[in-house]
Amino acid sequence: MLTAGVLGAGHLGRIHIKNLQVSPHYHLIGYYDPKVDLSQVHPFDDSLKKFSSAEELMNAVDVVNIVTPTLSHYEMAKIAINKNKHIFIEKPIAYSTQQANEIIELAFKNNIKGQVGHVERFNPAFKYVENQIDNPMFIETHRLAEFNPRGTDVSVVLDLMIHDIDIILHLVSSHVKKIEASGVSVISKTPDICNARISFENGCVANLTASRISLKKMRKSRFFQKNAYISIDFLSKKTELVSLQNAPERPDEFSLILKNAEGEKKQLFFEDKQFENSNAILEELDSFAHSIVNDTLTNPSLEDGAKALNLALEIAKICSD
Repeated sequence: MLTAGVLGAGHLGRIHIKNLQVSPHYHLIGYYDPKVDLSQVHPFDDSLKKFSSAEELMNAVDVVNIVTPTLSHYEMAKIAINKNKHIFIEKPIAYSTQQANEIIELAFKNNIKGQVGHVERFNPAFKYVENQIDNPMFIETHRLAEFNPRGTDVSVVLDLMIHDIDIILHLVSSHVKKIEASGVSVISKTPDICNARISFENGCVANLTASRISLKKMRKSRFFQKNAYISIDFLSKKTELVSLQNAPERPDEFSLILKNAEGEKKQLFFEDKQFENSNAILEELDSFAHSIVNDTLTNPSLEDGAKALNLALEIAKICSD
């Protein structure tokens, strides 16, 4: 069992603490956050320790969970890696591409495992259709949230859109060719709403919208590819799949048959699936433990986190110009 400690006990940090306590793969030693008392984190757990410094916590554990504000990710990761501790970093991996690259290089040099908290990869709806998304040529995403002061230390691109950026880069096997974007700062000092259009070298186009000043929540992505349309509702854990297959010579009376301009006949299939709520954060933490114990690749890796950050920063810069 891996010993673990959490840096940062804010809203998300406390969720990590609770999940590490129930995971069979970790023994949670404690946390460090100078602004949060132990009574606020878990008032009924005497075994949980509040450390007096980040370095004191790092010295006591095998795995460091970095759930601090983005601005401190780089410094905390660097100290942990130099102490030969494996690191789980909440997204985004760092505040700049240079910082992310330094974390990757240092982790490689010290043979340290690192994973980034792009939690949507563990969403059951995404996991179900992930292998069915094949060479999508048009992608549309909407990630809308009600305003919350938490997270406004970065733009909406690094706060929300980066989730969809990671998913898209994971699924599209091509380099980015062109980026167009626009954004508006409504409440905070950085863009609160942004739309980006990403063109890839293979012809795929992704249109992304993110807002943290919406009146309703939405986390939906649509993928269009040859002979298929796939929709993922990350919020309600639901998928929709519409696919076309060559029509049989003698379809039954209930079959829906389409005929294109070339005279080819295709049969239309529909599939809707609703998934039970799952604990994606616990799954990603357990996945990290599995990578450490079995010496396998992490998912998402530090490199994945850096790629998502790099594209997010480019979009954010265009939005701010």
